[in-house]
Amino acid sequence: MEIKVLGTGCAGCKALYERVEQALAELGITATLTKEEDLIKIMAYNVMTLPALVVDGKVVAKGKISTDEIKSILTR
Repeated sequence: MEIKVLGTGCAGCKALYERVEQALAELGITATLTKEEDLIKIMAYNVMTLPALVVDGKVVAKGKISTDEIKSILTR
């Protein structure tokens, strides 16, 4: 599983990254987690709301989401 957090490095983006790390640890899921801060690459996902969460190339969430919501997304 490949997970990306799209964002420009704002506090909300950093918080989402940390919540994803926490969710992965709690679920025992092994995944590649990266931050994408390059605006050109972010725009390729056609996302206007940041932060955004991308799982295996698909945008699955935008804006602020909780750890429980992340867990739900990752276990679908």
